[in-house]
Amino acid sequence: MKPGLLLIGGATQRMLDRFTAEFTLHKLADIDDLPAFLKDHGDSIVAVATNGGAGVKPEIMDGLPNLKVVSCYGVGYDAIDVDTCVKRGILVSHTPNVLNDDVANTAILLMLAAMRDLVFNDAYVRAGRWEKEGSTPLTRSPENRTVGIVGLGRIGETIAKKLAAFQSRVIYHSRNRKDGVPYEYFGDLVEMAKESDVLIVITPGGPATNKLVNREVIEALGPEGTLVNVARGTVVDEAEMVKALQDGRLGWAGLDVFEAEPKVPAELFSMNNVTLLPHVASATHETRQAMGDLVCDNLSQFLKDGTVQTPVPECVHLT
Repeated sequence: MKPGLLLIGGATQRMLDRFTAEFTLHKLADIDDLPAFLKDHGDSIVAVATNGGAGVKPEIMDGLPNLKVVSCYGVGYDAIDVDTCVKRGILVSHTPNVLNDDVANTAILLMLAAMRDLVFNDAYVRAGRWEKEGSTPLTRSPENRTVGIVGLGRIGETIAKKLAAFQSRVIYHSRNRKDGVPYEYFGDLVEMAKESDVLIVITPGGPATNKLVNREVIEALGPEGTLVNVARGTVVDEAEMVKALQDGRLGWAGLDVFEAEPKVPAELFSMNNVTLLPHVASATHETRQAMGDLVCDNLSQFLKDGTVQTPVPECVHLT
């Protein structure tokens, strides 16, 4: 018999074909009675395929006594209880690197949209106002700006490299200074925000970074500053950000993520100084295929030798 795989969330046909070639596949979406399923089939499940948003809920993990590997579609994995996985010897993998470029491109797209007032100018033309009212106000050049990056991981470094095209001064904040990077480190996020024209958030989510970008950081960025978030909605104090945008204490925002997705604060909808995306930073055909392939590759390698290609940092010692 093939080992059991529980799929939480969606998957492409390409992924499903690979799953069914190696596993007996069970889809959570097709399970009407989860307790009954876990009672009847929980022992047979050795692998879970999920995504960074859905994770693996505790009641599911508790019902899978023989679970050995969780393969996550996405670089973020804060919805997976990794501490419990480590204690149980369960490997957790994710899909880093393959999405670096597209997430970095989205961060820069949001920065440019904010600085050139893309949302306002697009609506102005569509409404026929250009012909009736004339040209729109001048915007701001992205050239020679100071850009603060919150979280200089793989994607943060990719953003920094791409910003060289704009002659940017790149500075960064993270828990620890990184060796071998040519960017100035700020241990104090508020101080970095004061120095920044643009603040790009790309740090992992989870309790350690919850509301890291708080009122003090937002006010330090100020009325001439731009906040870009391509990390997790929870990293920014969303309520304080909305108030600051309303009050003019924050100038612009470009947001791909939100605290309670897919719910978005309604106050943002009417703001011309805000660009909103539906969490699509990695959503290109090319990147999503590469992510799906890596999810499958991790599971295939686990069946082969008990390891995975891209374990999350907490699980490296288990490989």
